[in-house]
Amino acid sequence: MNIKIETTEDVEGLGLVKGFKVSGIGCDIRGKGDFSRLDTAIVFSETDANAAGVFTTNDVKAAPVMLDMRRLSENPLARAIVANSGNANACTGNRGMEDAEKTCRIAAGELGLKPEEVLVCSTGRIGEFLPMEKLEKGIKEAASKLSNSAESSKAAASAILTSDTRSKTAICRVDCGNGSSFSVAGMAKGAGMIEPNMATMLAFLATDAKISSDKLRNSLKKAASKTFNRMTVDGDMSTNDTVLILANGLSGVEISGEEISEAFDKAVLEVSRVLARKIVGDGEKITKVVEVKVREARDSEQAEKICRSIGNSLLVKSSWFGCDPNWGRLTDAAGYARTGLDFEKLDLYYDTTPVIIQGQPKPEFKEEWKKIVSRKTFTVDMNLNMGSAEESILAADLTEGYVNFNKGE
Repeated sequence: MNIKIETTEDVEGLGLVKGFKVSGIGCDIRGKGDFSRLDTAIVFSETDANAAGVFTTNDVKAAPVMLDMRRLSENPLARAIVANSGNANACTGNRGMEDAEKTCRIAAGELGLKPEEVLVCSTGRIGEFLPMEKLEKGIKEAASKLSNSAESSKAAASAILTSDTRSKTAICRVDCGNGSSFSVAGMAKGAGMIEPNMATMLAFLATDAKISSDKLRNSLKKAASKTFNRMTVDGDMSTNDTVLILANGLSGVEISGEEISEAFDKAVLEVSRVLARKIVGDGEKITKVVEVKVREARDSEQAEKICRSIGNSLLVKSSWFGCDPNWGRLTDAAGYARTGLDFEKLDLYYDTTPVIIQGQPKPEFKEEWKKIVSRKTFTVDMNLNMGSAEESILAADLTEGYVNFNKGE
């Protein structure tokens, strides 16, 4: 079977996938009198769809997260997702859960569904109740505007944004080589409160492939572990992080057999990877995106822990902002991860330029280091020479703009 996979970024959105309609409208959830800012989106499958999700690991979870987790554990089928920006519905107690459930009931009534067929997501300010009267009007309007048009797809991708500066979308088309094909598309939001496991992010994926709920769940979890759980902007973990995928099977392509299953997994991974990179690249007031890679670690746990330690170091992130190749901060952060690394075995590179080889500094490359860390993107490549495990993370610098942006509303 000659399978071809093609991924495209910055597309219209989920309406490109067979059998999905979407919409995005503004109902002034933020209470600023601005109805031009879109804040309510609906993703709708024309037929039954298997559903799966991954969620924040924060002990403090928003009401929509708890509701979706419960619903997917009880029945992995869904027809619609309702998402709002501007209000997280987090830390809102019993009323927050009641509002999340009411949101599902309202949407179900408009779409001709059962409430349990609707999933709900919120993002925005924590600790405030949803303005349900506004949201109800917004859901009704959004339901009336569902379409697979480019305009509706773009509106939905915009409606979920908070401090983002741009929409984040991608699609992966898989040609199975026998005249059949399927697609996986995604849209996401996220710019601040970004920390692995996951970020203050929402991501919605849609596919017209026919796949069992177990396979769908496993595919999403594998993709998230390598993408959404491998990025950091500021080290803060959100209460609302959610990634959902719906699979309606309308392409007629059944995900079975090794080749097709691998192609599906790759498609979900590629869409997730694009969205994750776009989230980090749109980090609040950042100027750099840095891939931190740890190779030849004793095991994956060691490699991941060192990646996170470096990527979340305020001193490291500040030096990146200052275009300062201060590699001492990198090795310090690697060391205080306390994984038992041996500095005398350590190799370190900026991109492919040596910084340390077997624990010995290479200052003759200092001018090249400066050029590399002055770029908008570069790689920190650390080789522990202790084993064969490898992990990586996407990180960002820490800027004065980030502090000014987040010091108040």
